Amino acid sequence: MTDPMIPKKNLIIEPALALLEFSSVAAGVFAGDAMVKRAQLDVIHAGTVQPGRYLILIGGNVAEVEEALKAGQENALDSLIDYIFLPGVHPDVVRAIGGGRETRINDALGIVETLTVPSAIQAADKGIKGAQVSLVEIRLADGLNGKGLVFFTGLVSDVEAAIELSTGSLQTGQLVKQVVIAKLHAEMAALIQSNSRFGTQVGWNFKE
Repeated sequence: MTDPMIPKKNLIIEPALALLEFSSVAAGVFAGDAMVKRAQLDVIHAGTVQPGRYLILIGGNVAEVEEALKAGQENALDSLIDYIFLPGVHPDVVRAIGGGRETRINDALGIVETLTVPSAIQAADKGIKGAQVSLVEIRLADGLNGKGLVFFTGLVSDVEAAIELSTGSLQTGQLVKQVVIAKLHAEMAALIQSNSRFGTQVGWNFKE
């Protein structure tokens, strides 16, 4: 297994990704220990996010990732909120999870807001694979009270297709809201291209 402290912008997750979200930090650590004992993983990241949840992100060989996921599920101590398993994750999703952003917004903007982190990643992967769109950003948990945000851009028809695919892949109760803005105003586009966090834009000096 490689060093779990790889800088977030250098995430290398190929060909499979899994992410588990726990309501209990203690249970998450317990499950994570079982996962790394069960399988040989190329990548593992784990830690707390708002509001008091624990995330475990793993990547590597499909069979090993699937085996580790099973170990996490079996040792979740009734605290597993949601999870995702992507045996062929899109590279743009990996880039976005690691903090990469598409800074150019073309024509239309589509937004999917989800209740959990795994459901946001699911939505992003389905949308980017099924439509001719760019993935502007994925935001996960911190600063969102645990929710997820996915931003797509492209031609209106393509963004609409991506949103339909994304939301259609989610389980009941996971979707908070989805919108498509056909012609995003230049000022709003500039703000989103800069940073979608209000505090960053107005200069708040704090760590979330």
